[in-house]
Amino acid sequence: MAKLRGLVLVGVLGAVLFTASPAVASPVRPAAVVVTVAHAPASLVPAQTPNPGPVLDPAQTDKANSQKTKNKLIAGVVAVVLLGIVIWGRRIRSKKAKKS
Repeated sequence: MAKLRGLVLVGVLGAVLFTASPAVASPVRPAAVVVTVAHAPASLVPAQTPNPGPVLDPAQTDKANSQKTKNKLIAGVVAVVLLGIVIWGRRIRSKKAKKS
């Protein structure tokens, strides 16, 4: 039973640590669009420019990632504490059951 508790605890802590790592954000660069028409005169073909995508501010991205990491760590700690309370309560209940 002690091995099972240890495995559960290691599994929960491992899951928290691996999921709490901040995501690496890299800006998305749109690919250049080239339009060529062989038979139409140049005056009939409008010049097409790709629409620019959203501009990501690295400072805001880092701040959002750190806030998300903090929230995940808090949730993980709360989950570990609740798991500890459940295991402790079951241990006390099993000891009482063995006495009677």
